Amino acid sequence: MVPAWLWLLCVSVPQVTLETQDRHVLWGPQSVLVRVKDENDQVPQFSQAIYRAQLSRGTRPGVPFLFLEASDQDEPGTANSDLRFRILSQAPAQPSPEMFQLEPRQGALALSPKGSTSLDHALEKTYQLLIQVKDMGGQASGHQAIATVEVSIIENTWVPLEPIHLAENLKVLYPHHIAQVHWSGDDVHYRLESHPLGPFDVDAEGNLYVTRELDTEAQAEYMLQVWAQNSRGEDYAAPLELQVLVMDENDNVPVCPPRGPAVSIPELSPPGTEVTRLSAEDADAPGSPNSHIVYQLLSPESEDGVEGRPFQVDPTSGSVTVGALPLQAGQNILLLVLAMDLAGAEGGFSSTCEVEVKVTDINDHAPEFTTSQIGPISLPEDVEPGTLVAMLTATDADLEPAFRLMDFAIERGDTEGTFDLDWEPDSGHVGLRLCKNLSYEAAPSHKVVVVVRSVAELVGPGPGPGATATVTVLVERVMPPPKLDQERYEASVPISVPAGSLLLTIQSSDPISRSLRFSLVNDSEGWLCIEKFSGEVHTAQSLQGAQPGDTYTVLVEAQDTDEPRLSTSVPLVIHFLKAPPAPALTPAPVPSRYLCTPRQDHGVIVSGPSKDSDLASGHGPYSFALGPNPTVQRDWRLQTLNGSHAYLTLALHWVEPREHIIPVVVSHNAQMWQLLVRVIVCRCNVEGQCMRKVGRMKGMPTKLSAVGILVGTLVAIGIFLILIFTHWTLSRKKDLDQPADSVPLKATV
Repeated sequence: MVPAWLWLLCVSVPQVTLETQDRHVLWGPQSVLVRVKDENDQVPQFSQAIYRAQLSRGTRPGVPFLFLEASDQDEPGTANSDLRFRILSQAPAQPSPEMFQLEPRQGALALSPKGSTSLDHALEKTYQLLIQVKDMGGQASGHQAIATVEVSIIENTWVPLEPIHLAENLKVLYPHHIAQVHWSGDDVHYRLESHPLGPFDVDAEGNLYVTRELDTEAQAEYMLQVWAQNSRGEDYAAPLELQVLVMDENDNVPVCPPRGPAVSIPELSPPGTEVTRLSAEDADAPGSPNSHIVYQLLSPESEDGVEGRPFQVDPTSGSVTVGALPLQAGQNILLLVLAMDLAGAEGGFSSTCEVEVKVTDINDHAPEFTTSQIGPISLPEDVEPGTLVAMLTATDADLEPAFRLMDFAIERGDTEGTFDLDWEPDSGHVGLRLCKNLSYEAAPSHKVVVVVRSVAELVGPGPGPGATATVTVLVERVMPPPKLDQERYEASVPISVPAGSLLLTIQSSDPISRSLRFSLVNDSEGWLCIEKFSGEVHTAQSLQGAQPGDTYTVLVEAQDTDEPRLSTSVPLVIHFLKAPPAPALTPAPVPSRYLCTPRQDHGVIVSGPSKDSDLASGHGPYSFALGPNPTVQRDWRLQTLNGSHAYLTLALHWVEPREHIIPVVVSHNAQMWQLLVRVIVCRCNVEGQCMRKVGRMKGMPTKLSAVGILVGTLVAIGIFLILIFTHWTLSRKKDLDQPADSVPLKATV
């Protein structure tokens, strides 16, 4: 290889020869500067064509387990010798095509994070990788070489070790082998630390040694930590811990394992199922009778009248298994196990070990509804979609929250998709909601069957069809609002029309027979009134202030008397016309009537002009209205009965008893008449008969004579009473003045 720059200083240059193959330069006696440029004429080469490595399943991701070596004979430090490594392929590609990662500069092959999570579940035992090395920094113009890496996946042997018991002052050849650790991968180096510092060591094969005698009084226990590392000192996995106990004579009590979290065992576990395995420790020499521990179950004991026990303990291994007595979910049982050294012989030590067992739940109960029949529930057919129809509740006897998760569905009774279900995943409540409009004509009732099932798979007998609940929904017919014969009413009225004139009649065009009540809205001037049942619209007063050509709009509201919430409104537009020439009012005969005050439920019938009357010009119909006198309009009411008669009544509860002349204006076409109705208002008796004032009748006493007779009678009665009282007083006084001995003795029997 010729250096990139070669500076040569010579006296003369008679001849210059460069031999790049042999890498020799010849020059003459002259001084000359020669620059030799390196060409990328060398191909990278791996140190070997096939690499083989073993990879343990417990290897941490990113820790290299193999270092690939390659070289390039081009000038070092130049791009020609700048090598880059890359993985071209991986076979097989399961469970992930990216099981490994490769450092491009160093060629360090390691397990990728994705490969680390997949390796424990992978079934493949061997992976073959094609590795490329390329100069020129991996550029496309560089030269390349290919090598094969065969990676064997082996089981993880990096497992915790059982505690070691060493006798103090042990007379053996040191270093003394006490245990061995083994990392199943390649390129492994072991490192050991002792806490506290002790006489321990580890060799390249993972053998652990004690290098001298131990003294239990100086240190009775050591904790050894052993690391498995690659050549760069990176840990393949977490360190293993090894407990070393220095033993002497049987002066140590068996030590139970610390009471940890409760051991879980599913309910309905068959007898013989292992719950846990006790491993009590004795500080005496391992393998000696001093550390030979046996186990005995103290509690729970078998119940009275019940055969078998819920748990059993193997005396040698300390294995705790399920007994013949069934376990129930939710139980928390404290096991007391006696651990005895000297194999339970007399004179040994013992300890009571505690194991808490929690009986866990399994999904062996199907959910059920609290009630299977709901309803009937009545809903009007115009109820809005989204309305909550019913709330159903289901329960699950399992204890585990995951097993109480339920799934609800509408099983039948809703082919049109009228209803839907709404529930929370962790709730046993499900709402049946309306998602479409109801129709009484299409379906007057619905029977919706809702089924509930457990989300998790049931254990035990088949899940069955699932529990159901039936919701009965009755659809109520909704009456539409009233419909009138017109959407807009209009009437043309002369501004001179008198009060009480009939303008038009509001009528119903509803196909449903119903009773309507009419009223007016926005009658700001008070010009109009409407008969609440017949719908006849009259002028309530003279149209004072109205101008020809103006319009006056009010709303006519029709309300269903049986369903007051059902109503409709239409506009009524009054067009004011110019008043026609006022015809002369022709007086009509004055009929005579009687009415009672205070007001009673009867009135006076007012008739239009008769056919034989000179005032009559046709057959009607006639319009009736009270005269324009404000007092008359205040005290009286006139109601049109038909085209020929009207009904006159008192408007006030009390009207002065006397004779009243009420002007009634009768109009027909352009003619008008005024009827002067003579009404006598009087006090009436209970039979409704009018009581009239009468003059003094002959032979009857006057008021003065009657008063004189009454006073004389009272004076005579008073004189008579005075005489009686005086006589009684004198007689009493005489009896009191008589001597006592003059009183005759009464005979005694």
